Amino acid sequence: MIIGHGGNIQDLAKKEGCAVDDIIDMSSNLNPLGPPETIEKVICDNLIKIRSLPEPDAFTMRKGFALFHGIEDNQVVAGNGTTWFIYTIPKALGSKKVLICGPTYSDYKDACLMHKIDFHHCTAKAENYFNLNIDEISGMAKKADTLFICNPNNPTGSLILREQLEYLIKKHENTIFIIDESYLPFVDQADQYSLVAKTGYENLIVLSSMSKIFRIPGLRTGFLSGTKGLCEKIMAYYQPWSVNALAQAVIKHIFDYPERIEPFYRKTRDYIKEEKKVFLEHLKGIQGINLFETNTYFILAGLKNNMKSKDFCEKIGHHKILIRDCSNFFGLSDQYVRLSLKKRQINDRLANLIKQAAKND
Repeated sequence: MIIGHGGNIQDLAKKEGCAVDDIIDMSSNLNPLGPPETIEKVICDNLIKIRSLPEPDAFTMRKGFALFHGIEDNQVVAGNGTTWFIYTIPKALGSKKVLICGPTYSDYKDACLMHKIDFHHCTAKAENYFNLNIDEISGMAKKADTLFICNPNNPTGSLILREQLEYLIKKHENTIFIIDESYLPFVDQADQYSLVAKTGYENLIVLSSMSKIFRIPGLRTGFLSGTKGLCEKIMAYYQPWSVNALAQAVIKHIFDYPERIEPFYRKTRDYIKEEKKVFLEHLKGIQGINLFETNTYFILAGLKNNMKSKDFCEKIGHHKILIRDCSNFFGLSDQYVRLSLKKRQINDRLANLIKQAAKND
């Protein structure tokens, strides 16, 4: 397991001799607008619920998800974040040979290591802007019984069309495809890419996160959708009360007002689009760094002139801004970092620091 999937904010605060709250965390991928205004009130109003056990299978929460996406509630499992599913799926499916499309989230690999399952990587290249090759995936999928794809991908921000994914799913009926859509709500016209409503495929599981878009990672909430049969396999490994009472209350509240969800998504997407445009324009033409095109609000950057990610992160860190060192992503090197955008003033500050750091090297 990688300790600190974003960056270690406590470690940076200690190095800089400041409080944790003084650090600006641009290493973790969370909605820069924060959660909807009602969320914290819902938590406060429901504190009394910690005195009792929540629903053992989070039925109300998953029913809300199912209604919103137009699928049956027996095609949904609610869990303690999508990471819980990632570690449970290979065991529940009895996976023997796993293919991981990357460079991507390390927990797909760590889940295989935990269960001593054989795994291989299909790795996109920088010269192809980290866009995965569908034919290459197809060739390797023949030898895999389980396949992980993060769409859009973390940390590259690349996105695969739904038609391409369905082509793979139909072609390789004996391979179960795990499509992680944790960051898809941030993408324009996300419904055209999502496979949540395509739960008729016997070899498709989709993971959906509420943590990123609603900025509630501490509540640990996520969903798995698929056929009834696949969901039953996952439920065989389900532990009662996996989702705590406050998390269930918040997610129930969100789905109780479905008319608010899409406007919140649009507001977030519009904000990200504008901030990304300004940020990239700010760094246009800079020689020491290559910013890869992204479909999300986080940006993968390749460092040039022999700059190392550790040194680069330290330079930015001296100004109490934490960014992600990507050297521990399989398929990347010690010349990659990831930046997650926030509010305009902070983004401008980071852009100026990047210019300075790149110029000095």
